[in-house]
Amino acid sequence: MGATDNIAAPEATSGSSAVVTRFAPSPTGFLHLGGARTALFNWLFARHHGGEFLLRIEDTDRARSTQSAIDAILDSMTWLGLNWDGDAVYQFARAARHSEIAAEMIARGHAYRCYMTAEEIDAQRAAAQAAKQPLRIRSPWRDRDDGPAERPFVVRLKAPREGATTIDDRVQGAVTVQNAELDDLVLLRSDGTPTYMLAVVVDDHDMGVTHVIRGDDHLNNAFRQLPIIRAMDWPEPIYAHIPLIHGADGAKLSKRHGAVGVEAYRDELGILPEALDNYLLRLGWGHGDAEIITRAQAVEWFDLAAVGKAPSRFDLRKLESLNGHYIREAGDDRLAGLIANTLDVMSGPAIDLLQRAMPALKPRAANLNELAENAGFLFASRPLPVAGDAAPLLAGDARRTLQAVHDALDAVQHWDTEALEAAVRAVAETAGLKLGQVAQPLRVALTGRRTSPGIFDVLALLGRDESLARIADQAQIEEPVR
Repeated sequence: MGATDNIAAPEATSGSSAVVTRFAPSPTGFLHLGGARTALFNWLFARHHGGEFLLRIEDTDRARSTQSAIDAILDSMTWLGLNWDGDAVYQFARAARHSEIAAEMIARGHAYRCYMTAEEIDAQRAAAQAAKQPLRIRSPWRDRDDGPAERPFVVRLKAPREGATTIDDRVQGAVTVQNAELDDLVLLRSDGTPTYMLAVVVDDHDMGVTHVIRGDDHLNNAFRQLPIIRAMDWPEPIYAHIPLIHGADGAKLSKRHGAVGVEAYRDELGILPEALDNYLLRLGWGHGDAEIITRAQAVEWFDLAAVGKAPSRFDLRKLESLNGHYIREAGDDRLAGLIANTLDVMSGPAIDLLQRAMPALKPRAANLNELAENAGFLFASRPLPVAGDAAPLLAGDARRTLQAVHDALDAVQHWDTEALEAAVRAVAETAGLKLGQVAQPLRVALTGRRTSPGIFDVLALLGRDESLARIADQAQIEEPVR
């Protein structure tokens, strides 16, 4: 999965029945959730049909495109497991090809050189505003080829003005637009650079794209792009425009809803890639009542017919709930590796301890941040800091109780959970206390917190010496030198 400027010529893909999809992000920022879902749907559709999933970086906006954004997009897609076929295509490098097609469209009579001045365009805009109508450029150069050589010009599409265009969209159904509503859009700017509308159509054709699956905010673009395709007598792609993702309030997902890049869900929120994939899949697509869907099942089941027409609503709590499931399903060694840096744990014995702790830790975590926080007590230095809300559990008779527990545990011959539980229960019975009344101060002494994995698991993980030392600290017992 590298980078190249070269892609197959049209002849290499024309007539092929294989499915080819593409994801074409603009590298002007991070890969957001909507883009990630679009990439996922394209990937699944291609894999379901045994076709190809291609990647194109639409970097024609040179002022806003950055290498850091490109790197973030590629990294996020790799993390999500959305491997693309072949090398990534960079749109800006293909400007000469786009200009070549514009020239051919002029020769075919489907485009023209427009010499309208900015003042003339402003006058048409003002007239449209006065009539409360959308601007539709009506150029006096549409049917002329005698423009002045010394004046700059743009190349415009000669869009159809009669009749209507209907797109049989795989998600939206049949959608019709009157051709009179279409504009003679600019194909080449006055400096000779291609516009997005031209570049997308040319690149899709040259890449052999058969299915254009993208957000429904691009549906209007399809009607503007089809005349270019038809002018060149190219095969028309099958369109599928998927609804956008909205926030919980029903408004389009934005920064005020906490919308962040995919890498933030990984690095800041502690989400696993399989959880985010599963959640994005269920945002607007379903297979019966299935909620937990493996990648293999997704490839087998995915189809465009099951994509809904209504916008989906993003819910972070649902994502975290799903993430908790995948944390519980994840391998202990993998989870330990994912949180080791957060805990500054690098040594072999410490990693081994972290792995052994996972069965007790992961049922309580909804994300990797919680998992790391819950594991922190394993590596805390003595004297153990006690959280503010836990300190009251060490008041009153807690010190006397901890002294009794310390003595009972010190006498345990085999340091395993069964023997440890028996010893602590015996302390509770002797003192006439419930087990919880003993376990609460013991938990605080061992972990510094009110909550933790099972107390006997904690004792087993910390081991005899560390457990007794932590209890002694809180019970203010002078530990003998062993």
